[in-house]
Amino acid sequence: MSKFDDSWGLNDLFGFDAWPSGLSFWADGWGGGRRRRKQMFESGEIKFVILRLLRDKPRHGYEIIKELEERFVGCYTPSAGTVYPTLQLLEDQGYVRAVDEEGKRVYHITPEGERFLETNKGVLDEILDRVRDTVRGFAGGRMGELHGAFSELARATYRRAWQRGPDHPAVERVIEILRRAAGEIRDEWDRA
Repeated sequence: MSKFDDSWGLNDLFGFDAWPSGLSFWADGWGGGRRRRKQMFESGEIKFVILRLLRDKPRHGYEIIKELEERFVGCYTPSAGTVYPTLQLLEDQGYVRAVDEEGKRVYHITPEGERFLETNKGVLDEILDRVRDTVRGFAGGRMGELHGAFSELARATYRRAWQRGPDHPAVERVIEILRRAAGEIRDEWDRA
């Protein structure tokens, strides 16, 4: 995953470049028990964010999903059941047009969509401010430190492994170290 996009005001939010894949934003934190996903957007708000993406450049649906996941650092990944109906709604409203390009429906913002986005600039700004605060509240402080330590481990592991190759003698030892560390971490959580 690449760095946060500056235009959304999320760049360097926590002082790190990427959120580890596979982690999700949970309303009830990281503890045990029943967890439910926190809703990132209120009803109807995703259309503003999708239009903002399409203003940057035309995209197909899957690109929109992946771009939103990246821009929200893995804390939010919209489902196809959210993105595609929203794109259809935006098309019905005349804010986007779909063009078949190389077998994919690529969505382009229309002049009407540009005007709608400009007219609702304050709404979009409020949405992005709220999302930024939500992400900061979740991943700041000790969680940010935890992420930093995890990122350091990942960089130390993968950068050298890629440089030296899979047959390097250190690979097997590093695998053993990581398995031992994972066991110690599980034990620590169980003791806490």
